[in-house]
Amino acid sequence: MAAQNTRQLARSTLIVMVAFGAAKVVSLAQQFIVAREFGVGSEWDAYVVANSIPELIFTLIAGGALAFAFIPIFAGFLAEGNQQKAWKTASHVINSLFLLTLIVSVVVFLIAPWLVSNVIATGFPADAQSQTVDMMRILLVGTLIFSISGILMGILQSYNNFLLPALAPIMYSVGLLIGVVVLSDSLGVYGVAIGAVIGAALHLSIQIPGLIRVRAQWSPELGLTDPTLWRILRLMLPALGGLAVFSVNWLIMNNLASNMGEGAVSALSWGWRIMQIPETLIGTAMGTVIFPTLAALSAVDNLKGKREAMAGAIRFILTATIPASIALLVLGRPLLTVLEGGAFDASATDFVYSTLQFFTLGLIVQSVLEIAARSFYADKNTVIPFITSSIGAAINIVGAYVLSASLGVGGLALANSLGIAVEVSINLILLRRRWHGIEERSLFLTAAKGVAASLVMAAIILGVGAVWSALGLGERGKAFLIAQIAVQGVLGGLGFLAAAWILRMKELEELLRLIRRRSTAPVEAAVS
Repeated sequence: MAAQNTRQLARSTLIVMVAFGAAKVVSLAQQFIVAREFGVGSEWDAYVVANSIPELIFTLIAGGALAFAFIPIFAGFLAEGNQQKAWKTASHVINSLFLLTLIVSVVVFLIAPWLVSNVIATGFPADAQSQTVDMMRILLVGTLIFSISGILMGILQSYNNFLLPALAPIMYSVGLLIGVVVLSDSLGVYGVAIGAVIGAALHLSIQIPGLIRVRAQWSPELGLTDPTLWRILRLMLPALGGLAVFSVNWLIMNNLASNMGEGAVSALSWGWRIMQIPETLIGTAMGTVIFPTLAALSAVDNLKGKREAMAGAIRFILTATIPASIALLVLGRPLLTVLEGGAFDASATDFVYSTLQFFTLGLIVQSVLEIAARSFYADKNTVIPFITSSIGAAINIVGAYVLSASLGVGGLALANSLGIAVEVSINLILLRRRWHGIEERSLFLTAAKGVAASLVMAAIILGVGAVWSALGLGERGKAFLIAQIAVQGVLGGLGFLAAAWILRMKELEELLRLIRRRSTAPVEAAVS
């Protein structure tokens, strides 16, 4: 990879990570307030399930599958200097998919009572099912807005504008906060649903300045006879199938959890959302930035460049997620105690922590999947990721039924982690064959050194915790608990860095060096 492009990738990744980090801070504030307001109870159970179908509609019609098919083609027209064709294609995609989303949303609005009582919340009592129906109908409005906003994110990313799309989730969380803080006093959990719609509108609005800057053009045409539109849809279908499989998995897990008693659905959701904090900051951020580069390298058939870019991205992910996983395992329970702000009793905290532990076991592979799947999408191959995701989903579903019998809601989380691990393993094996290697030796060395350094970190964290308890500081309230977590985190982190330096973990040195650099070189240098 060209040095100039490497610097730009590092800069873009840093920008996206900072933006995602800010989004997570706002999201944590939102979760903290939600926990204090609703805790782990029936009202939040109803909201989580109500949101599952609107999220599914967005995922299937205008979610990640569309971006993986749309970005390479739209960016290709831009690279050719054919702005007119690029924006004509964008208009056709926006108009057609919005119309489709509208039709599906109307149908779901009408059959919502049947869906709730017979498919997604069979274990809820009648009043909770009615509440779920009402909120689902509200949330469908946000789905219509997201059907446009999701495409706009892909357009801006095609121009290598990562900042505004990365800031959009912050605006969504701000809308949710408005719902929780301002509206929930008078409307209860319905205020959160309305806040989600406000957040969707803000998610769309923040991207408008970027569209003005790139001189966006829109025409009111469906373009049903446009061959480019149908090409995008053909590329999209297998990726869509993979996302559908993921979403159906969650519908099944939520339904199983709904039969495990009050709070089970909420516990599953809380465990997943907390694990997603490091996964988003590391895996999603790197995947978002590396995808256009992989697509550019694929377009000029630069096999060596693809291998280096993909392997470099995975090494970065391993360097960051291995210590993050171990830290979350040993510090997860006190972190939950801080985050929930007294909304959970001891049994509820144990409930959530059981799911967090098992989801954390899959943090590394969840993050690596962001790169492995995009490596196929960059080659315009959406079939293999669909097949591997289906295999992983089958393991997930079978495991959910088997493991939940003995581990309860934690078994659902463990089944998910096992399914993703198998999916990623198959993807990497196939990539190694297609690309004649994936620099597996360097990946193994990075993983081994990361584990060794992380074990040193874990030992320090546990040692500090033992000393803290021996001094009698662990029972002095939340301020001391926060201080304990901070001390454990800082000393554990320093231990990790020291061990990584002793082990000559070059990836960490490269990462720190690249983060300090700044460049305005265009990403297109990747093909030079």
